[in-house]
Amino acid sequence: MRRHTRRVYNLCYRFTGNRQESEDLTQDVFLRVYRQLGTYKALHGGFTTWLTSVSRNLLIDHYRRTKHDRVTDSLDDEAPGARAEQIQSPSRTPDQMALAGELGEQVQQALGRLSPDLREAVILRDLQGLEYAEIRTVLKVPEGTVKSRINRGRIELARILTQMGVS
Repeated sequence: MRRHTRRVYNLCYRFTGNRQESEDLTQDVFLRVYRQLGTYKALHGGFTTWLTSVSRNLLIDHYRRTKHDRVTDSLDDEAPGARAEQIQSPSRTPDQMALAGELGEQVQQALGRLSPDLREAVILRDLQGLEYAEIRTVLKVPEGTVKSRINRGRIELARILTQMGVS
């Protein structure tokens, strides 16, 4: 569990943009993994791929359950991505850390504007580092569709970031 917690949390955070919600969802993922561990078969892919599939399914369920809540949220609520996760490094200066944090917030906001299919593919490939075959298994779509979604997602993400003034 400790080995995979950061990966699952990051996946949840990239989809929700909310730290507390991501922590709760991460716990839910590991509860579901514990209950479904008997369904894991190494022949169908690695454990990380299976864990990502379980996480994705839980995120889809969460998205469907909270769809109405998102539509009716107040404008005063904290915007998704207002606190992007920052990885501190002793070699970074405070200015570099601030710029990285600001960029992380902007990327999180831009990801939130992508369609769910494109966002999912980009997150799994570019932020989680999964291979095309692993993403195909997680999303249950052909590899060509995976590549297409990643490409379209990257193009759309770049367009959104450009509109936001990020170069």
